[in-house]
Amino acid sequence: MASLVPVVSSSVWTPTDFPDESAWSFELSADDRQALIDFGRGGSSADLSRQIGSAAAHWTKLLNEGPGFVRLRNFPIDVLDEPQIEHAYLGLGGLLGQPVGQDRDANLITHIRDERIHAGAAVRKYRTNLRQDFHSDGSDLVGLLCLHPAKSGGESKIVSAHAVYNEMLRRDPHLVDVMYQPMPWSRNGEERPGEAPFFELPPITDVNGMPRIFFIAWYIRDSQLHAEAPRLTDDQLAALALVENIANDPAFHIEMDFRPGDVQLLNNSTVLHSREAYTDDDDLSRRRHLLRLWLTTETPLANELLRGGIPKHSATGHL
Repeated sequence: MASLVPVVSSSVWTPTDFPDESAWSFELSADDRQALIDFGRGGSSADLSRQIGSAAAHWTKLLNEGPGFVRLRNFPIDVLDEPQIEHAYLGLGGLLGQPVGQDRDANLITHIRDERIHAGAAVRKYRTNLRQDFHSDGSDLVGLLCLHPAKSGGESKIVSAHAVYNEMLRRDPHLVDVMYQPMPWSRNGEERPGEAPFFELPPITDVNGMPRIFFIAWYIRDSQLHAEAPRLTDDQLAALALVENIANDPAFHIEMDFRPGDVQLLNNSTVLHSREAYTDDDDLSRRRHLLRLWLTTETPLANELLRGGIPKHSATGHL
């Protein structure tokens, strides 16, 4: 049985800990924007680091040692073309960690938009407009750059995974222990030739003495579509439901406003995030469009199986 004690850390928070957004929301200055513009157009990483490096170090500390989330505003999407935006975004990410692949093709940037495809079990939800309940991504850090919001819906919510852990411990310690035991996860069509369509992994593992939660409940539930996967027990299903119940309580989560040019950065081992369903504009150029970046850090934050990106390990991406 795991050592079940409450987490005492700055990673434990609720909305009442942030009476305003100043602790986690930062406006890029004109000089910061210009450095990103110059880098996007072929400038040097040294110049980018010289301008933004000090601020990036502060954001990194908040992500890795603080509440685990920041929002940057005013990324220069208005003056760069799409390839330049992607290059500048990778440059920003390189100041925070090491970009890693997110799919079988090792793409460093993923376009998050509704592709108007049938949302079957093997379709990753980021390709649809469906709601995604609270979950984490397969890397130490995840970044989302908003190019265009939805016509309506698509709200982003975040919750402290450690606050959820502590509340689970208060309500039902047995179900916390259940989360430390391996559960089957569907690969949802991302398996390589010869790989099983599912893998087994505990949703909670201890990393450097701290519980780290990797949670995508629909991947675990979808494992039951594979006859050879172990059957989920009533306790396992109850544990998944308890995480979702706590995370969806407004007393625990923050709804983050997400405008064009905003960059949301999250620590995947201490923050869970969700997205509401959304409706797009009929005009293709006005449909919801985000760019996702996965980053590893010098100090491992997540389960080692997950933190290095899809091509290096047997876990699978989602969102």
